[in-house]
Amino acid sequence: MASAPRVIGGLTFSEIPGQIADGSILCLPLGAIEQHGPHLPLDTDVIIAEAVTSRLVERYAGDFDTWQLPTISVGLSREHEWAAGTLSLSITAFTQMMRDLGKSIARALPTKNLVLVNGHGGNRGILQNLIYELQGDCGLNVCVIHPLALSKVKADGADIHAGMDETSLMLAIAPDKVRRDRIEVQKLPPDAAAVTAMIVDQGATWPWSSGDRRLAVNGVTGDASMSSAEFGQRIMESILSEARGVLGRLREQGTRQKR
Repeated sequence: MASAPRVIGGLTFSEIPGQIADGSILCLPLGAIEQHGPHLPLDTDVIIAEAVTSRLVERYAGDFDTWQLPTISVGLSREHEWAAGTLSLSITAFTQMMRDLGKSIARALPTKNLVLVNGHGGNRGILQNLIYELQGDCGLNVCVIHPLALSKVKADGADIHAGMDETSLMLAIAPDKVRRDRIEVQKLPPDAAAVTAMIVDQGATWPWSSGDRRLAVNGVTGDASMSSAEFGQRIMESILSEARGVLGRLREQGTRQKR
């Protein structure tokens, strides 16, 4: 008989004290609803965040007593707002939601260990600041995993959005959601220098848009034509392997905070 999924929402309130311990690690998937070119669905980041989280929870249940929290599906996606279907919260709303959720987690569950599994690059900047408030104001022992950045397996070049990496992951975890006949060959970004200056360069930050034809073709920055389920599986395995060290550091940090 297969073990029950380690999902918080599947427990009753009376089961929480017997299942969730002081040292358990909670994993919260964060995604986005936004355009991912003509070949990937709007909820690509949600699917990837949930897939990484569920596999992480399953793999490290024995070592770190990992549990999955309900997904936050809408994030900060203003860079894609030109496209139909893209949903985005304001920075104020996103911040308040995360602060309220952090306080609720600290109140409702026995553990203070929290990993945010962020499937959307546009959430990164605000999360890097929010974790200080989640720690200082909510008492959480918290960190953020950015799966595609964590992976040691990556496509070459400026594979920014809906390119080889994301499409390969989707072919590995949700192949029925990929519109293979709509994948377009795009060997290089329309303007590689603009992509580097406006998206990649860490020395300056710009309000870029995937609707800018210098930066993307039909919302894609990268070459999805070389994608494969095999490459996606390699990315996923690398993410999960690297995540072990992150979970270990989080556990150690929690131990130090209690001293």
